[in-house]
Amino acid sequence: MTGAAPGGPGLSPTWCSSAKEMVGCSLGASRLWFTIGGGIVNEVYYPRVDLPQIRDLGFIVADGKGFWTEVKRLERHVIGLGAPGTPAVRIVHRHERFELTLRVTPCANRDVLLVDVVLNGDEGLRPYALLAPHLGGTGLANRAEVVSYRGRKVLWAEQGPFGLALAAATERQRDAWLRASAGYVGENDGWQDFDRNGAMSWEHSSAGPGNVALLGELPRHCVLALGFGSSAESAATLALTAVFEPFEISWERQIRVWTQWHANSAAVAPPPADLPLLCEEQMRISTMVLRAHQDKTYLGAMVASLSVPWGNTKEEREGYHLVWPRDLVECAGALLAVGATREAGNTLRYLLATQHDDGHWNQNQWLGGKIYWYGIQLDETAFPVLLACALDERGALDGIEVTDMIRRALSFLVRNGPVSDQDRWEENAGINTFTLAVCIAALVTGAPNLPRTPHEMQHTIDN
Repeated sequence: MTGAAPGGPGLSPTWCSSAKEMVGCSLGASRLWFTIGGGIVNEVYYPRVDLPQIRDLGFIVADGKGFWTEVKRLERHVIGLGAPGTPAVRIVHRHERFELTLRVTPCANRDVLLVDVVLNGDEGLRPYALLAPHLGGTGLANRAEVVSYRGRKVLWAEQGPFGLALAAATERQRDAWLRASAGYVGENDGWQDFDRNGAMSWEHSSAGPGNVALLGELPRHCVLALGFGSSAESAATLALTAVFEPFEISWERQIRVWTQWHANSAAVAPPPADLPLLCEEQMRISTMVLRAHQDKTYLGAMVASLSVPWGNTKEEREGYHLVWPRDLVECAGALLAVGATREAGNTLRYLLATQHDDGHWNQNQWLGGKIYWYGIQLDETAFPVLLACALDERGALDGIEVTDMIRRALSFLVRNGPVSDQDRWEENAGINTFTLAVCIAALVTGAPNLPRTPHEMQHTIDN
């Protein structure tokens, strides 16, 4: 080690492209969501579905003699799942000299993401892991360090109230890290080292505050454990705990639990008997993507997307990391259609908790209900009524009282319809056939919940 990396704070941070190839989470207590793009791990979210903590975790394959390649730039990879509709992801990168296989799965009950790494081919090659922390949802003011923690080498980082740690273990659960380094992105990070020197030649012990990255040399077969916590030490404890359980146990558990979830849903709403197998597999993947977007603190809440649109050009993460009532109900309706009634019911409970006194919902909001944009769109008040009625039709309200919510929502539509200032492409006032149809459907399906007498009806509308 040569001490702290010089310079800083590094290039202006950005996120990865929003062109995701896979998203996933466990169905256990783990508060972690991962994304895949370019054949590598992109943003990992913790402890909520709206808070990304890394930019990416990628790999370089090199011989130490001038040959090196970053696998995401090869664009010669294939992705598969351990079972249909199960976010246990297998990625194979192919090159004339090697084949790099990555298997990615979260721990079921720890805030840890596991990556099984296997390099085959030219015996002179080694894999190197590249990690870009963006703790607290930003690439600014991060601190990275290569440390010895409880007698094992760990690559960790901190920023604000968050910490991460990347541990590595051999098949015999021994420390797998060889050399490692920390640096400032665009100045002396691991990628710059290979770009300038054709091999790993820098071993800086720390970098930050700034936009930082970590690099570590690995054996040809190992398991990485990326843990998150309230400090680097707590994240390291979780990561090391995870590597002391064989990877195959976590991999098989993820497949088994998700397969059972699909089976439980299908028992409530069986797919058509003549549905082609390929279509059923695609339906399971779509269902998996929707289910994986649900938060675990605010049960039933879902953000618009586990991605950052145009993220590879900017630092901001808002917009798609918000809850949009329209998108939320559409997703919950799809889950309800495949038999996931518990998840759809949780979404309705969340909507009841975030409805305004006058009956409408925010245009969008953070998971906790704090408003972001202040526009009003009528379909976002009508959609929750449709969800409540759909659950009621299936006898799946499970004790949720919806009459008051429906009355307030329909009253708002009557008082303010048929147009609002943002009903045309979310920006312009005017009649929109989609919005109009949703509002009419809500008025019709919600009508049985309205008062029966004209006097009571007028009182409901006025209040």
